[in-house]
Amino acid sequence: MYTKNTFHYGIVPIKEYDLPATRQKSFYGKASIIEDINGEIFLRSYDTLVACINKAGEFIRLWDGYSVTTMNHINDFLRFFNIPGGGKKWWESLKVEKH
Repeated sequence: MYTKNTFHYGIVPIKEYDLPATRQKSFYGKASIIEDINGEIFLRSYDTLVACINKAGEFIRLWDGYSVTTMNHINDFLRFFNIPGGGKKWWESLKVEKH
């Protein structure tokens, strides 16, 4: 599992910022975007890296779980980067991949 301040597989963060919320005022620091040195973009929900956008612009599911709150983070991450998808059924249809 990917946890806060523990990065695997050569992830070297260069920038981290709060994920902008679209349906509420803020996620209050519970969801952040991490840009790494290789040009990949990760979504951290609470202390877990749950998804990534690779250099080719493809969305990759990294976390095998589901929660309503994390799904809200994922949906806003998708909107922020103009990537199609979203919702529980869509999320559960994705294969979990290792980074």
